Amino acid sequence: MGLAGGRGFQARRIMAAPGWSERVRELLRRMNSFHGDGSPKALCLPFTVSGKHVGHVPQSVAQRLQQYPAVFSVSQGDVELSKHLASFEERTAAVHGVLKELRDQQAFPCLKKWREELYNVMPAFCDPPLFGMERAATPLLGVKRYGAHLNGYTWQNGQMLMWLGRRALNKPSYPGLLDNLAAGGISSGLGVRETLVKECQEEACIPASLAAQAKPVGTVTYTYVGTQGGIYPECQFVFDLELPEDFLPQVGDGEVQEFYLWPLHKVKEAIGSSDFKPNSAMVALDFLIRHGYIQPDEEPHYIEMVEGLHRAL
Repeated sequence: MGLAGGRGFQARRIMAAPGWSERVRELLRRMNSFHGDGSPKALCLPFTVSGKHVGHVPQSVAQRLQQYPAVFSVSQGDVELSKHLASFEERTAAVHGVLKELRDQQAFPCLKKWREELYNVMPAFCDPPLFGMERAATPLLGVKRYGAHLNGYTWQNGQMLMWLGRRALNKPSYPGLLDNLAAGGISSGLGVRETLVKECQEEACIPASLAAQAKPVGTVTYTYVGTQGGIYPECQFVFDLELPEDFLPQVGDGEVQEFYLWPLHKVKEAIGSSDFKPNSAMVALDFLIRHGYIQPDEEPHYIEMVEGLHRAL
């Protein structure tokens, strides 16, 4: 009986401390929670502009938007931006006015992170933007958000090492967590590479001439439901940059507190921990897969991991 009890205790300990693969699978499930069981997806209303589907509106948000019939037409079937708003400028101004009023009413927690930064809203990234909206408010309408992330790496004695940053403790989101070497959202009026070069300079003091050598290597895409509600469909444009062995990133605008140069086995372990900003952990995981550090013969959930990094928005 004592032996059986001991085995039961050991089994409980194993369940309480899942292995790396299971932790990464859980990360990918969380970051794709909009597609999972129990998701509010079926209850969200499509958000349309000029007949084009651009987002998903939670029921609680739709109820609030009914107060603004001059800007939003809310029915049982969808939420539509008023047809009377015909231009990018008119739509942007009208939506901004509503969002500022909701912010002043403290209607939704995400509006406490107001940035005075506009994101373009369009059905697909290649489409002309239909309007711009405050970055902090985008989860209320479930519109797609885009960013650029940099994997910075170097070689020492034949070993590949990766540069990571640790976010400043005063960051409004994910303070103190590990992050890619440089990353940032793509604001209205900026291109993908332009955003990347800007973030490299601001966050890690990487000269523009060096940052411009970064190679685009694809995207990481996912959609999750925020802990306080809201829908987050996101696409990160991913770049790899091989840095000179003697290059040392420097803290720039204060969004990062320090940088680390780690061997890939240490990066891998961090990906499976709570110490890494979730979407940046996905970008680092994508790097390890693309560079062959994670092998399909050795990782039984290889296909699931690849698919979890590239869900359709």
